[in-house]
Amino acid sequence: MKRRDFFRYLSIGGAGLALGPVVNAADKSSLFYTDDKPATNIADALAVPRTKHSMPGLYPGRVVKVIDENSVVDTLPSPERAYSMLKESMLKLTGEKNLKKAWRKFVSPKDIIGLKVNPVAGKLLTTSHAVTGAVIRQLEESGVPRKNIVIWDRREMQLHETGYNSENYPGIEITGTECMDSKGGFYDNQGKLYSESRIDEKHFFYADVEGKYDSYTIPYMVNEGKNSYFTKIVTERVTKIINLPILKNAGPTTTLCLKNLAFGSVTNTSRLHSKLWHETCAYVCAFPPLRDKVVLNIVDGLIGCFDGGPSAKPQFICNYNMLLVGSDPVAVDRIGHDVIIAKRVEEGIQKVDRPEASRFIDLAEELQLGVGSRDKIELLESRL
Repeated sequence: MKRRDFFRYLSIGGAGLALGPVVNAADKSSLFYTDDKPATNIADALAVPRTKHSMPGLYPGRVVKVIDENSVVDTLPSPERAYSMLKESMLKLTGEKNLKKAWRKFVSPKDIIGLKVNPVAGKLLTTSHAVTGAVIRQLEESGVPRKNIVIWDRREMQLHETGYNSENYPGIEITGTECMDSKGGFYDNQGKLYSESRIDEKHFFYADVEGKYDSYTIPYMVNEGKNSYFTKIVTERVTKIINLPILKNAGPTTTLCLKNLAFGSVTNTSRLHSKLWHETCAYVCAFPPLRDKVVLNIVDGLIGCFDGGPSAKPQFICNYNMLLVGSDPVAVDRIGHDVIIAKRVEEGIQKVDRPEASRFIDLAEELQLGVGSRDKIELLESRL
């Protein structure tokens, strides 16, 4: 396997694991029916007092869905349409008539704002530059200087591969936890991973599952053992986080807000897929570096997928022509999940939704990270 393909494989599913959680109702040993759940340190997260910024944020249970059938032109997302869709979303979410006032409810010019994009599926299905650009433009119009904006993800190399670089985003920091030097090396002259300096060992998600990796895999996991360390990007660098996931599936489940945050913010994740996929999506988001800093979730559904995810297979990529926006990542995930499952049913991939496929949403609701119950979500829809 070529290094780049291996790298992407690790990003999506982890070495030796399926690309996404697969459910088989008849197979009680599958991911969704595992009874022997390993112990974790979720109690440590819950022991830390919440703040006024804690999830689910300013608008618990409120989700804005904006659709513009002309948002993708000749297979390319339209920057101007994306801007208009985002503007409509922000005004509708906040009830404000002034866009600057809407944004100022979430951020200030003094904040260091991290934009958590998702480039793991490559150029075919990355967080679009149209949506990211619209966010940056509106932040600037709201008084946030470019030097206070950070575009980040777990792997800096993937950001560069998908066009997140200084050439396309002058004056904005582009960074990741896992990184290489200019020659493509992972280790410094002392044989230490460059990435080790970017993790915060004071903040970690413990799970009683051992991660053991070979010398080829370890640069992408950073560390072995039972701890997954948070990136310093979220513990030290940024004061607010705007989450920019993609509207896409992973088997019969979905990988939107919670998954983008959880698996993108910690190391040593390959070990977590088999028995703790749902728990990791919810639990990691309950720790203060994410729980208390994520103020807004903007799901890029201009182009998404309904099967083959979280990788990118052209035959399953579609134009949803949609943005989903909310401060509540759990409610946004529920609405996004329903959109994708409806598409899968329409395409004949599955007949009905499976409640166990969105267990991570239920777990997150139990942790008071947001509203996951459909009958308690306020969905505000608009077409442009």
